[in-house]
Amino acid sequence: MALSANLMLRQSQSLVMTPQLMQSIQLLQMTHLELMQFIAQEVERNPLLEIAADDGDLSGDSLDPSDRHNSNAQDNPPVSDEIAASPALDSDWYENSASERLNDGLDANFDIAFTDEGTAQRPDAPELLGQWKSMPGQSGEGSDGYDLDDFVAGQISLRDHLNQQVPFALPSASDQLLASVLVDHLDEAGYLRADLDEVSARLGLTIAEVERVLAALQTLEPAGVFARTLSECLIIQLRQLDRYDPAMAGLVNNLELLAKRDFATLKKICGVDEEDLVDMLAEIRKLNPKPGSCFEHSVSESVTPDIVVKADAAGGWRVELNPDALPRVLVNHSYMTAVARRGGSKETPDQTFMSECLQNANWLTRSLDQRARTITKVAAEIVRQQSAFLDHGVDHLRPLNLKTVADAIKMHESTVSRVTTNKYMLTPRGLFELKYFFSVSIASAEGGDSHSAEAVRHRIRALIDRESPEAVLSDDDIVDLLKSTGVDLARRTVAKYREAMNIPSSVQRRREKRAMAKVSAL
Repeated sequence: MALSANLMLRQSQSLVMTPQLMQSIQLLQMTHLELMQFIAQEVERNPLLEIAADDGDLSGDSLDPSDRHNSNAQDNPPVSDEIAASPALDSDWYENSASERLNDGLDANFDIAFTDEGTAQRPDAPELLGQWKSMPGQSGEGSDGYDLDDFVAGQISLRDHLNQQVPFALPSASDQLLASVLVDHLDEAGYLRADLDEVSARLGLTIAEVERVLAALQTLEPAGVFARTLSECLIIQLRQLDRYDPAMAGLVNNLELLAKRDFATLKKICGVDEEDLVDMLAEIRKLNPKPGSCFEHSVSESVTPDIVVKADAAGGWRVELNPDALPRVLVNHSYMTAVARRGGSKETPDQTFMSECLQNANWLTRSLDQRARTITKVAAEIVRQQSAFLDHGVDHLRPLNLKTVADAIKMHESTVSRVTTNKYMLTPRGLFELKYFFSVSIASAEGGDSHSAEAVRHRIRALIDRESPEAVLSDDDIVDLLKSTGVDLARRTVAKYREAMNIPSSVQRRREKRAMAKVSAL
């Protein structure tokens, strides 16, 4: 068969991931902090984009009042692409302008003539008002008063805290050099993660000199730093409290028996009775196993809820987007018009650049509006599915998966997964991540409705909290009690849930509760 070249027409469909579509998907998955950083970068590279003021004024400082109707804002959804002109807004502006001209003409300010505040304090450096909120004159228009960030104390690291104490404990310069090396080998919990033999060989010192400096460093605050093991950390703290005696030494050196709640063996090793052993355990619990954890290693960021759920008057639940989590973006059309007029009818490079900026700005505002609508739709469906949880608590949390929500709102599962990632909902029962409301289903023993895994874990914890020292529940007993309430669960699943909640076994709980009960009876 001869080969030849032919021309054919073929019609086909294909899904193409454009850069803007990929960017929209990324916007949907971004957290509040990531979204604000992305918008700040877009505002920096796009001269037509501006971020609205936090006080809700959509005009912005750089826009003229007459250009307000030419701006595009991203506010509480639903939001249209363009803000229509408001006659009332324009008349108010002209009235305020006339009042300002009258004040200037009479060289008076009648707005504060009959107040106790007097003349506003002049700022020391007007150009720095945006950076220094506590500067005199900042509490004027557009300010919300005090900013809590102005009163936050500076964070100090564990390394800086220890370096301030080293000169007082070690006056020698060589000892201070060795101390700085050991400080650098501390982990976040305050434990020394260095081989003393290696340190001594690298610095040309003897093991005795290194251990002498280490012993001096172990007297610094916080108590327990520079320990190499958990036992040594507890011993350092007990010595500073003058509570390290032979009985306590026997307890600290046998922490594995304490973890197993083997109180009978511990009483023989320590040579104490049950009451003294319980007192020793109480002292151990007061110690800090991670002395370096009290120092901040990174700035803690507060969680801003994306969704706020409130009870309405009709007995249902109202789902709203949090205004603090909504970025408000303005598109300055007046600047675009000014550039177009300056170029005339010719297509200049400036006009081409501004056209691309306008296209990107309009896409961003539409994407933010679509993101807000999608989050609201998904959150409303979650609240509808989990209304019993909001009414009665975690015992009534229903099993839920992504496909159920996706089918209800006619979206893909991947979209619902992106929406629920790192998004938080503030409810009357607390702040929860949206992923919290999705849990696996556990079959019912009576053939009724299935149960949520989170609700079953809550039941297991409640059963263990109510048990008495004489009737400690084993995993088999918990299985039987759950089955009587309609939850069909295997014994290994109960053990897995119990271990995930850091609950010891029935043998360990029995030893601990009996010891505590005997001491309480004395």
